[in-house]
Amino acid sequence: MKTRMAFYNGVTALVDEGRTTGVIYLDLSKAFDTVPHDILVSKLERHVFDGWTTQRIRNWPYGHAQRVAVNESMSKWRPVTSGVPQVLVLGLVLFNIFVGDMASGIECSLSKFADNTKLCGVVDMPEGREAIQRDLDRLERWACANRMKFNKAKYKVLHVGRCNPKHSYRLGEEWIESSPEEKDLGVLIDEKLNMSLQYALAAQKANRVLGCIKRGVTSRSREVILPLYSALVRPHLEYSVQLWAPGPVGASPEEATKLIRGLEPLSYEDRLRELGLFSLEKRRLTGDVIAAFQYLKGAYNKSREGLFTVACSDRMRGNGLKLKEGRFRSDVRKKFFTVRVVRHWNRLPREVVDAPSLEVFKARLDGALGNVV
Repeated sequence: MKTRMAFYNGVTALVDEGRTTGVIYLDLSKAFDTVPHDILVSKLERHVFDGWTTQRIRNWPYGHAQRVAVNESMSKWRPVTSGVPQVLVLGLVLFNIFVGDMASGIECSLSKFADNTKLCGVVDMPEGREAIQRDLDRLERWACANRMKFNKAKYKVLHVGRCNPKHSYRLGEEWIESSPEEKDLGVLIDEKLNMSLQYALAAQKANRVLGCIKRGVTSRSREVILPLYSALVRPHLEYSVQLWAPGPVGASPEEATKLIRGLEPLSYEDRLRELGLFSLEKRRLTGDVIAAFQYLKGAYNKSREGLFTVACSDRMRGNGLKLKEGRFRSDVRKKFFTVRVVRHWNRLPREVVDAPSLEVFKARLDGALGNVV
């Protein structure tokens, strides 16, 4: 999540400044299956590993062979000269090392997550549009040099910002198709960045699953309905929610609690208390501040630069790690995670913010938010 968050943090900041941007979405074709072993090994040799580790990794891709079976016919055995297993941690590490030099020489903002690549640049001046095209040419040369291909069917450009010139770009000989919205790792992003399409998509999926539960499950006991709601409905409303929340998500949580026998006359808040559940709003608030803790002090703290600015003041009350609250013009920027979470973070007590670990932070946070339904 951290690379995607940093990428769209930059995009929303540019939009708030009134700049127009072009966001290019690319995807490597059959990426994990086509990594050439000889090029991979040469890149491994340029990384600093101890001798034993380097030798083991060098030997690992070799010695494999495969053949094709059709009915009773068999092809000859052929050595496997490319590919890393996507399901293994080592395979993911090797793939990241392989694509690590993709950003070399890139002028615009580039984001990589596995085989998904995004490129963003300011396009309100000809120089910016030319920079994007130069970067696309660099990416095409990188793919050719590394014997990889970008998937032509997934070339897309999102024109973001008012009065966008909607310039045309190409990758190699192929022109990139313009799109009003694009799905980025399961989150639907449109050219207005208001996430309304994602709200509708999440609510639609959740309500559809809830409808199946209503029709297909006769029991209305809490022991049956609650696990089904938690496992099948709520994940649609909370997937990658730090990126696209807040927003309306339909009546799924309220309707789900109404299904439980004996709770129909109670209000939504009373049903939540009776079931020991939190509202989606509280769960999202909790998720926001936990993510902020990870950026500031936890697993993502090396990525916080550019996302948050620590307030410098000798007269601060409350916690000792308050963040600077900026002024922004657009709702897109005001509702983005790195802006909306600041107010909530600054209100946390000192003992919560000073937690020595994520586990302790979560425990203390539950106490601090105890009066929120």
